[in-house]
Amino acid sequence: MTRRSEPPSSRGSAARPRGAISHTSGTPRSSSATADREVPTRSTIAVRRATLADLPVIVDLRIALLRENANHPVYGRLRADARERAYDVFAAQLRSIQEAMFLAESRDEIVGILRCVETFNSPLLDPDRYCYVSSVYVRPGSRRAGVLRALLRRAESWCLERGLTEMRLHNVPAGSASAAWSATGFRVVEEVRLKVLSVRC
Repeated sequence: MTRRSEPPSSRGSAARPRGAISHTSGTPRSSSATADREVPTRSTIAVRRATLADLPVIVDLRIALLRENANHPVYGRLRADARERAYDVFAAQLRSIQEAMFLAESRDEIVGILRCVETFNSPLLDPDRYCYVSSVYVRPGSRRAGVLRALLRRAESWCLERGLTEMRLHNVPAGSASAAWSATGFRVVEEVRLKVLSVRC
């Protein structure tokens, strides 16, 4: 189990794994996005566990997620060498026995990703462990087609296999991402605040 912290939706109370943006939309689906490829349907979406062989596409998806949050006061501060750093970070996550990444495919294209981490809760609180959901991203041209729900169904199965009875996540406030999470049964229970300190000479 891990208690690491991660970019986008990962900083707050007990145990937030590293790299944790949870965001499913932001850029509306455009006619040009759907013209190049068919929009997924429930019958064409398949979800599988990611492997090290998927590392390049995982990097692409998770960097795309960060870039969609370019105006966010925390997650918008993307390092110039973020892509190079990402390979080692995400490879270590793929090797971890306490977490899993799931990829959604439709018509031989990977259209979404979701990461689960088995995380220790505070020793003073129940439950003792929970699933932290992070790095959720669906390609803009494949949104509102059931991809997120398919990823969550697989994540829920992973949780039940490990005896986890609770899922938590962080997402940027407002917008269609918040609406998507509310629609899938997640409710708001916490706020994360930021204060920038001035440097005193």
